[in-house]
Amino acid sequence: MTELKETALAAEHQALGASFTDFGGWRMPLKYTSELEEHKAVRSAAGIFDLSHMGEVRVIGPDAATFLNTALVGNLAKIAPGKAKYSLIVNTAGGILDDLISYRIGEQEYLVIPNAANRETVAAELTERASGFDVEVWDESEGISLIAVQGPTSEAIISSVVRADEIELVERLSYYAHTTVTIGGQEILLARTGYTGEDGFELYLPHDKAGALWRALLEGGTEFGITPCGLASRDSLRLEAGMPLYGNELTVDRKPQEAGLPVVAFSKKEDFVGRAALEQVKTEGLGKTTGQRLVGLTAAGKRAARPGHEIQTPDGTPIGTVTSGAPSPTLGHAIALGYVDVAHAEPGTQLQVDVRGRPIPFEVVKPPFYLRGQ
Repeated sequence: MTELKETALAAEHQALGASFTDFGGWRMPLKYTSELEEHKAVRSAAGIFDLSHMGEVRVIGPDAATFLNTALVGNLAKIAPGKAKYSLIVNTAGGILDDLISYRIGEQEYLVIPNAANRETVAAELTERASGFDVEVWDESEGISLIAVQGPTSEAIISSVVRADEIELVERLSYYAHTTVTIGGQEILLARTGYTGEDGFELYLPHDKAGALWRALLEGGTEFGITPCGLASRDSLRLEAGMPLYGNELTVDRKPQEAGLPVVAFSKKEDFVGRAALEQVKTEGLGKTTGQRLVGLTAAGKRAARPGHEIQTPDGTPIGTVTSGAPSPTLGHAIALGYVDVAHAEPGTQLQVDVRGRPIPFEVVKPPFYLRGQ
């Protein structure tokens, strides 16, 4: 049996009484007390997450922007230093290899964040695709930890631990932007990004400094209701926010158009990997007039549809498959994401899901299911 990898914060989680799970080969905290309470803490105050299993790939060089515009489907050259962009890396057939966030650190430098299970694949693909460009690609994942603070009080928590002269940097930081702050004498890349549907921040720093930062955030966040949170609540939070998960909604067998992700920059001049295939998909109308489309589904009750459950028309005809599903702690009823034939993808369409042999009525809705401030 392969030994699970651990993050630099494993001892912190153990001390807090976390229960662990195998997540993509990593021993990660599933929950500390109650998944429901952790979920509610993020919606009402703040949660702190260890995301150090995620990857970090640095791209540096005069051709960095042009290279990433060739390697990824989005227009990374358009974003200014200090900003971030959500994008996809696809194969030549247009199949999604991963979804990722790229931070533009400087004119000639980016930090690309792949998902944990895809880190090696993404690093290898970027390295191969860099041939002929004046860039260097470094997989720095083994040396960088990532801590997220998410929730309505997250800005107050971060402001309480940075230097007094940096509080304004935190307060003025816009969504999908990043800056550098100092906490406990350590320089940290601070980004206003996240995966919960709430305001929040992600903090990148060296492994050997992660424990001190984790403890400082817990101490500084005490008066603001900070709660350690595991992967279970992170999944229910992202589902409420309608955010796709690689391996569930996004796979190499799905195209961006099927997933409803308007992130392919056909207007850019670069012949990016997968361009021809995705232009053909656009012409054929896949995900719009043909094939399947990712949709949101809601039920009146709490009985949840789960990944793999069959989606049907009211007369029992199979038309799709659930990719994620759970009872929504915030909304009080079941929600799900799944792919259905486009003829049944319009919001308001009445469908049903076969939940262990029992048909449960669901209605098609446009995600997100939860939107902060509403």
